[in-house]
Amino acid sequence: MLPADWIEHRRPDGEVLGWMVSDGEGFRVRDLLGRELTPEPVDWLEGEELLEALGIGYLADRWVLTLPDGTQRPVRIAEASPRGVIVVGDEYGAASAVGAVLDRFRLPFPAPQELRPAR
Repeated sequence: MLPADWIEHRRPDGEVLGWMVSDGEGFRVRDLLGRELTPEPVDWLEGEELLEALGIGYLADRWVLTLPDGTQRPVRIAEASPRGVIVVGDEYGAASAVGAVLDRFRLPFPAPQELRPAR
């Protein structure tokens, strides 16, 4: 569930880019995975510029999910919303294969640190 004090920031076409959360005189910025992007509060304009620069393309990148047993799985994000984050296994590009049966993992929102960008 999205906290009531999170303010949506959208692109001109209506696509949500993230959220701004009031913190004292400034705002903390959250991406579409619910992760905080700013270590300190920033002003509104700086927060908007940060979300605009980030965009949504990073969601299509490869990610790594560390499972409870320590195994690391390459994954792609299938869905990211305040209801949760769903990732699918992407060994050898399987997430792009038509008709592939993929392992699906439901993660909480904000996404946990066990999900990180592949390097």
